[in-house]
Amino acid sequence: MSQNVAELLVDTLARIGVRQIFGIVGDALNPFTDALRRDGRIQWIGVRHEEGAALAAAGQAKLTGQLGVCCGTTGPGANHLVAGLYEARKDHAPVLAISGHVPTAKRGTDYLQEDDPVGLFADVAVYSQLVAAAEQAPAVFQQAIAAAYGERGVAHLSVPPDVFAAKAPGPVPSLATLRPRPEIAPSPADIGTAQAMIAEAKTIAVFCGHGCHGAAAELAALSDRLHAPLTHTYRGKDIMPYDDPRWMGGVGLIGGRPGVDALHDADLMLMLGTDYPYSEFLPKKGKVVQIDERANALGRRTPIALGVVGSVAPALRMLLDGLPQRADRSFFDRVAKDRAAWDAMLDKKADPARSGDKIHPQAVARLVSDHASSDAVIVTDTGEVTLWAANWTRQRGTQRHCGSFNNAAVGTGLGIANGIQALDRTRQVVLHAGDGGFTMLLGEFMTTVEHKLPVKVVVYDNGGWGLVHLEMEGAGVPAAPGAMFPNLDFAAFARACGAEGFTARQPETLADTVRAFLAAPGPAILHAVVDPAEIPTMPHIEIGQAWRFGIAKVKEKMLELTGG
Repeated sequence: MSQNVAELLVDTLARIGVRQIFGIVGDALNPFTDALRRDGRIQWIGVRHEEGAALAAAGQAKLTGQLGVCCGTTGPGANHLVAGLYEARKDHAPVLAISGHVPTAKRGTDYLQEDDPVGLFADVAVYSQLVAAAEQAPAVFQQAIAAAYGERGVAHLSVPPDVFAAKAPGPVPSLATLRPRPEIAPSPADIGTAQAMIAEAKTIAVFCGHGCHGAAAELAALSDRLHAPLTHTYRGKDIMPYDDPRWMGGVGLIGGRPGVDALHDADLMLMLGTDYPYSEFLPKKGKVVQIDERANALGRRTPIALGVVGSVAPALRMLLDGLPQRADRSFFDRVAKDRAAWDAMLDKKADPARSGDKIHPQAVARLVSDHASSDAVIVTDTGEVTLWAANWTRQRGTQRHCGSFNNAAVGTGLGIANGIQALDRTRQVVLHAGDGGFTMLLGEFMTTVEHKLPVKVVVYDNGGWGLVHLEMEGAGVPAAPGAMFPNLDFAAFARACGAEGFTARQPETLADTVRAFLAAPGPAILHAVVDPAEIPTMPHIEIGQAWRFGIAKVKEKMLELTGG
């Protein structure tokens, strides 16, 4: 039976395992959405803003490595997708974005909503193509999905409605090739060189990134063999449980001093599966061996002595074959002692009773962490909330973490959480969001409610852009106008949307409120009113920086007193 182009695209996506598409309907998409309705294998999840659709697709792709799909109609509908698609671009996740276009006969006439879709998506996409004729469709569909998987990024298709409705010339070829990239084994010669460098080093520290997912057993074996502490990026936090004695914590602001010091003090750093962008936290001395699937990532963040192209798990298996057991564990024990002291400090700051009538954000993050399900997915928005949630969450079981890791965009969390929750409505999904970030795409909570997605949203209400405020004070200047703002009652908003709403204002009731919130059967919001003056714990604050914080506070107080 012959298919039109829309039916061909739906059939192709269904056959390679796509089960959901996020988007907003529009006239240019009518043939496509009708084909989805008649086919029945793929669920259309309507959102309230196209950026939410792109974020949902990106969230699914980031968590699973499988193709996420989003859709927007002509002009503004496609334009709105772009901001959310940067999540997939920056975190190298496979997403297919489908946009409508003006009818073929109207192209080039400055028709209503006409723009240049290929140019629009040029920066965000690894592949962007206008399907101008039905004869193109099979080959272009194949190429787009292959590019998304092969280059781990965004592929974009723009299809006019008359092309969607036209008869397709045949099926998409080579469906079996449209799948995630397999692991890559490194060169044995490179592994031999790495083994020799390890043998020469007295102390070794390991820095683990996202590319280490799936290699927890190999990392544990490496740490035990070399008595090497394991540290991690934010995106690598959930590779191993928080309480694993080898897992010494993160590096940078989303991390702690033990991890930073371990990397700087070691003779040799093994940098595995990470393209960590904050070079200031990486060692300036000592040797570095970097292993990554991406040849272009080798050596661009810090000078390295050896770059190995390959996937982490097979590389570690090869590496372990030639590494003898070490006896000296003094370096490991020293880092472990530092980690224990750091953890004790975190515990103290997370105590809800540590000060009178104010809720500290650390207490909120820790209580949510400790009461979340052991298989929960923890999504964190961007801003000061990232520092609270990431540093005070103690991952365990099969919990996973997701967020705007490399795009670092505020307001992305709810869309990502919706996409992840749609994968499995029985798995708990918890979102940590700041008040500013949550209100950016507030309408997407109606997507949550409409589709019965039981996302649990924790809103940290500090009455402003906390991280921006912190950065201003770090520079020694008082908070500028616009850094603080009034808020709505987020619990009342949740109830108005048809969900459950909870409010936490007093430390003594916080634990009970968190438990009730997480136990809610459907979507819910916890409005946590937190102390806006709380300053995140940072690995190393120089005296000059601390002085600038103090000067800024004095200036702010003077402005209050003078009314300036």
